[in-house]
Amino acid sequence: MLLSISVFVSALLAGASASNVLDLVPDNFDSIVGQGTPALVEFFAPWCGHCKNLAPIYEELADAFVHAKGKVVIAKVDADGEGKPLGQKYGVTGFPTLKWFDGMGAEEKYEGGRDLESLAGFITSKTGIKSKIAGPPPTDVVVLDSNTFDDVVLDRTKDVLVTFTAPWCGHCKKLKPFYEKVATTFKPETNCVVANIDADDKKNAKVRAKYEIGAFPTILFFPKENKEDPDDYEGGRTEEDIVEFLNKKCGTQRAVGGGLNDEAGLLPELDVLAHKFFAASGAARDSVYQEALTISAAAGAASKHYIRVMEKVANGTAGYVEKETKRLGSILEKRNLAPSKLDEIKVKANILKSFVEDRSAAKETVAREESEL
Repeated sequence: MLLSISVFVSALLAGASASNVLDLVPDNFDSIVGQGTPALVEFFAPWCGHCKNLAPIYEELADAFVHAKGKVVIAKVDADGEGKPLGQKYGVTGFPTLKWFDGMGAEEKYEGGRDLESLAGFITSKTGIKSKIAGPPPTDVVVLDSNTFDDVVLDRTKDVLVTFTAPWCGHCKKLKPFYEKVATTFKPETNCVVANIDADDKKNAKVRAKYEIGAFPTILFFPKENKEDPDDYEGGRTEEDIVEFLNKKCGTQRAVGGGLNDEAGLLPELDVLAHKFFAASGAARDSVYQEALTISAAAGAASKHYIRVMEKVANGTAGYVEKETKRLGSILEKRNLAPSKLDEIKVKANILKSFVEDRSAAKETVAREESEL
């Protein structure tokens, strides 16, 4: 009985790790390839870094066509091991090399992208068989190609950050989740665009050549005022690094993780007056209020909330600043409103903070500390 359970568990584990990618060697290659069934074959080497990057994608590809067994083959050959004679036979000089065999004796080298969608699309174009993979996940990154690049990137009303990537590039894959988050954070900033182009795709070869892209990922920033000579992005590749860079270049005030940062919407002159107003009383408070009105008249709509808070406090609304700060903080924490509304609320919360905190003193401390470095 124990033996039967052991055999069952072993079989179950073996099934769980089974691959839909066929392993081909000289002894079985000709019995599978060239017998009427088309096949995509990867010639790889176990030590090859690009092969290791492709491996999980290739497994997904085989899974996506498992419903078409007998109609298309997804296979691999260790061309630096037992399958070395096959690699020599088919002129393999680098790894990984992918070749398409039409099942009737013809072969061609696969030159397309090495992401799942490109590989699956190639097989579908050759066989008419559709893969069973979900479409690409939604993204806030603006995806460019040679047809759309100039319209977006060279638009002189927009600052544009572009990553030039390749599907097989390990550093690009590492960057992607951070870049996706940055794109979502900057989505409300319509004049600050976060974009990407597959510079390894032959269709985009002219763009790659124009900007002399020789390594992946290459990141260029195209400012509104200078589209002819983009800036090389040479900073860190974390979400924090890129958000800081874009805020500086685009004049924005976005926060890491989404929304606005703690400086958004603040006007230094009114910050100083807000704290003075809150700490003063009687005639002194009235004097500060009149000064704020004068500044507000020239500052425009951005200053109106300072005046509104002053009037609420002056009218004796008990604990207004504390209660309103708590209310707005609760809304921001829940984050269940539209991004534009959350931005509006964050600005109001920042301004309320200016009444209870002496921001000018804090800024002087930071400036002094920076000068001592």
